[in-house]
Amino acid sequence: MSSQDDEPENRVLAFVLMAAVTLAVGLAVGIGIQKSRGTGAATSAPAAPAAAAAVAAPVGDDASVVVENGVVKFYFASGKADLAAGALDALGEAIAAAKAGKKLVLSGFHDATGDPAFNAELAKKRALVVRDALMGAGVTEAAMELKKPEQTTGSGNNAEARRVEVVIAP
Repeated sequence: MSSQDDEPENRVLAFVLMAAVTLAVGLAVGIGIQKSRGTGAATSAPAAPAAAAAVAAPVGDDASVVVENGVVKFYFASGKADLAAGALDALGEAIAAAKAGKKLVLSGFHDATGDPAFNAELAKKRALVVRDALMGAGVTEAAMELKKPEQTTGSGNNAEARRVEVVIAP
């Protein structure tokens, strides 16, 4: 009778072990996929010069970076402050200018949707993210100025309005 009593317990134990193994394998595969997506984009495409980064402004809800007439524009997804892939590549000219003694002016804009106070804070957070990326590239904090624009709500469509601009001061 004891062999029959152990049988359900063994089935439960086997099920729990199989579930744990399946979970561990799924977690390992998920982490591998995430790492390959995060670094794959940066390693699969060659770094583009800043002039080649000049493309049309975003129309979707994805993060992107554009260089127009020497102004680096970082566009952000709605409600987010994540930099687009290739952000440092687009900043090459600005980084070189800052290291040569020029000042960089960073200005954050936001769209007109949602709570204005939240949007203002998000625009500031985005500007700080760009500042931190520049500092990570060797630009000193003294070489940058965070400037709140007089008109913080960006013009154009909402995707174009959610941006931070980096300008090399004259």
